[in-house]
Amino acid sequence: MTEKVANAVGGPLYPIREVSRLTGVNSVTLRAWERRYGLIQPRRTPKGHRLYAREDIERVERILQWLNRGVPVSQVGELLDQASGEAETTREDNSRESGAEDMAPEHDWEGQQLEVINAVAEFNTNRLENLFTRSMGLYPVNTAIARLWQPVVERLENTWADHATPMAQRCFLESFLRTRLGLRLYHGNHENAEPRLLMSYLPGGCGALWQLLLAFTASSAGFYITLFDGPVPVGELIEAAGKKDARTIVLSGAMEADIEDLHRQLADASYQGMLPIRVAGSITRQWRETDDAHLSALDNDPARAIAQLRLATARHG
Repeated sequence: MTEKVANAVGGPLYPIREVSRLTGVNSVTLRAWERRYGLIQPRRTPKGHRLYAREDIERVERILQWLNRGVPVSQVGELLDQASGEAETTREDNSRESGAEDMAPEHDWEGQQLEVINAVAEFNTNRLENLFTRSMGLYPVNTAIARLWQPVVERLENTWADHATPMAQRCFLESFLRTRLGLRLYHGNHENAEPRLLMSYLPGGCGALWQLLLAFTASSAGFYITLFDGPVPVGELIEAAGKKDARTIVLSGAMEADIEDLHRQLADASYQGMLPIRVAGSITRQWRETDDAHLSALDNDPARAIAQLRLATARHG
């Protein structure tokens, strides 16, 4: 049921939790947009709780449109206030003070990617924490993943592929993201009851980083996530999915593999369990699509992958 409180003139007012559910922007980010940039100005209850009118929600949606075009959050307010709403979105010469201290400006995604990569190379947890908190605090999860964390994973995987022993850096980044994801899933699963996903790795594959990015995105989109943080036989995953009432199994992978053999193995398991299996991660670049409704690859972009899952679960109940 939608939470709302009627205001004095009859229009609905929504608490921050409901605005977060409606827009997909988490409460921390909504507060940051208000405090740091004045992008939204919610009303307050006598006890100080934020209440948002319908026009505030529409403003949040317009903010998202600009962010999705690549406009830095520090410049969105100016664009929203322009009457025509058709301002240029790529004016690089209008750099503003972003309060980034010694970090790259918040709109400099390339710079931030290099910051993350350097922090991983130096095993600098504090630096990585600052970059993670800042990106997830100022931007919706989809934007932070698409503009910063997915490109970082792709670049690192390409680098690691040229080295014999990249395990230390990989494990460091996996461990970092895993700890941040754990708390998010804990709170998300208390708020999200449906739809349910069961997530794990492809047999014999290495897909932890892709799985973590996808899990962040799915939880933010309202999915209930059961995460197996390690390789599990597909038959056991089918059994576990039944007990958890999961509608879909998502298996992540990022390795070279015998795709034909893997396809046969997963197709057999999917039909036996009568449960859809979706493949995610960089391995999808090798995937050969068929007409098999029980087994298919998700888009390589986490946000589009989750949109595909949302549509599929809506179709099949």
